Amino acid sequence: MKKILFTMFAVMLTVFIHAAGFTIKGIVQDDAGNPLITQILLKENRKNFLSGADGRFSIPFEGKKATLVFTAVGFETKEITVTDAAPVTVKLKAIVALLDEVVVTGYGTQLKKDITGSVAADAIMAMAKPVLQQSLQGSVAGVVMNGRFRTPAKEYREGTRKDRLLHEPWNREGYDAITENPFRDVAGNPLSTFSIDVDAASYSNIRRMLRSGHLPQRDAVRIEEMINYFPYEYEAPKNDQPFTMHTEQAVCPWEPKHQLVLIGMQAKKIEVSQLPPANLVFLVDVSGSMFSPDKLPLVQASLKMLTDQLRPQDKVSLVAYAGNAGLVLPSTSGENKTLIKEAIDRLEAGGSTAGGAGIQLAYQVALDNYVKEGNNRVILCTDGDFNVGVSSDAALEQLIEEKRKSNVFLTVLGFGTGNYQDAKMQKLADKGNGNHAYIDQLGEAKKVLVNEFGGTLFTIAKDVKLQVEFNPSHVAGWRLIGYENRILAKEDFADDTKDAGELGSGHTVTALYEIVPKGIQLPDAVFTDSLRYQVPSNKMQVTSYHPKFSEELMNIKVRYKAPDGEKSSLLNFPVKGKAVSIYDCSMNFRFAASVASFGMLLRGSKYKGDAAYQTVTQLAGSAIGKDAGGYRSEFLSLVDLAAGIGGKESSMIHYDK
Repeated sequence: MKKILFTMFAVMLTVFIHAAGFTIKGIVQDDAGNPLITQILLKENRKNFLSGADGRFSIPFEGKKATLVFTAVGFETKEITVTDAAPVTVKLKAIVALLDEVVVTGYGTQLKKDITGSVAADAIMAMAKPVLQQSLQGSVAGVVMNGRFRTPAKEYREGTRKDRLLHEPWNREGYDAITENPFRDVAGNPLSTFSIDVDAASYSNIRRMLRSGHLPQRDAVRIEEMINYFPYEYEAPKNDQPFTMHTEQAVCPWEPKHQLVLIGMQAKKIEVSQLPPANLVFLVDVSGSMFSPDKLPLVQASLKMLTDQLRPQDKVSLVAYAGNAGLVLPSTSGENKTLIKEAIDRLEAGGSTAGGAGIQLAYQVALDNYVKEGNNRVILCTDGDFNVGVSSDAALEQLIEEKRKSNVFLTVLGFGTGNYQDAKMQKLADKGNGNHAYIDQLGEAKKVLVNEFGGTLFTIAKDVKLQVEFNPSHVAGWRLIGYENRILAKEDFADDTKDAGELGSGHTVTALYEIVPKGIQLPDAVFTDSLRYQVPSNKMQVTSYHPKFSEELMNIKVRYKAPDGEKSSLLNFPVKGKAVSIYDCSMNFRFAASVASFGMLLRGSKYKGDAAYQTVTQLAGSAIGKDAGGYRSEFLSLVDLAAGIGGKESSMIHYDK
């Protein structure tokens, strides 16, 4: 009898629990198994939830059957039904095709929807809506796209305002124009001077655009940042050297008559345990534009990953800004990780964007907690869309230039799509003795803030400049690939008041020169005008050379300062040798050359020569190596993706005048 009563009680209890509801638990991943921060709609009560940085979620539910809708930027929406508490794994598929037809009237509010695919019409319209907010000279009558949302490559390369807007239809992003470095004749231009650049924001931004199904805007492609996104295995410095220099020469893979020269710098790596104490200020944009899952939620997940790397001797403060700025967390030891993470979790998005006020407060907090001989740094997390107070580029640059005199460095982390202000972020990082990264996914946050923790946050040399002198007995002309916004006047090299780039612990810096050997005609070279009292530079014949240096192709001079120094040191690195096949060179060189040629293809460069997606894949495929982190393998997949987008372009765009 007791056994029967117990069984009945158990059944009744089960029915009661089931009727009372249950907790829905699970994890959201992409096709490769990577966790996703996802917006989750519980349809029964119309409440929204977010999965965590690890992709996991836990949602209390009262009822028998729950319907969940999962939405993430760049992925197809997915709806599932859950009837019990068993953990679920939700796989989201990256969006390949968004729509077949969208008609947008620039001066009106009427939109024609003809949506196909698995993305809901309302979601597409939400993404297309910002187009109406743009100031169009005419209206976009139609976009027909064989399952892809993009413009013809030819029309895009012409760079009109309309087709750029359509290229990423909800786009209000800001990029500075880039004019590619031309070939220069050695007789009139024997020196090339530039600042190093360890930023890699351009590559992760390009990855985001390609994965969204369209080619990047030309000015979003900074080839030096693409090259420097990847780690290279150069010889490490010895003793007290801050860095080493490595050079190689090869036959240019896209122009066999030319040569390609690689210059590689390897910074001294300091183990995290040996780094000086850090005084960090997290400066977080919590304005209304940061609401979407790829912005503030990703910022929070990223900063919590960084928090896990902190030591007891490190300190963190948290400043947030929207319509105004405020101190969320005073300076707190890295030992109190729970307290720091709780403060990060309390951040909510809403309001306008007073970026200038936030920067001023963050620097003041950094100075109030300044650590002598420590790592004092502000870490700015934003989409860069400042619109209140000090917000113009010129005013912000002036503010940052003034603040950097305090020896507080600046790291700029960019987030989001649609209104991302890349140009502003670049300027802030450059003027603030800092670096700039674009965080498009949690994996990128791990790369920048965990794997490259020391390099991102600790500077071993600042104001690092290179000046290359070419030997006219071997070189007729040269072209620096990339670094267009890092070019310096030759007089700036020895001027210690001129700002330049910073080199972090363990960082590598790679630069490529395309060399025109003596006796080969220069393509589209820039010459100086004829002179009245001297032989014109394009006809100048140097009849004598210093015999001591006759075997040298070029000489590299480097100037740098200690992180807290004001006077630079000078090093010289002469380059000798002959060019060999690129396939006989190191994997470092082969891979860097493949990335450079890919960048030229994306830019539609007139200097791309014989470069093609197939040759990029072949060259990169021969240089994968150990590939810690899988970044080089991922590069190959992006090349294939770009080839598919560019090769199958068949859209038609019509404008109503």
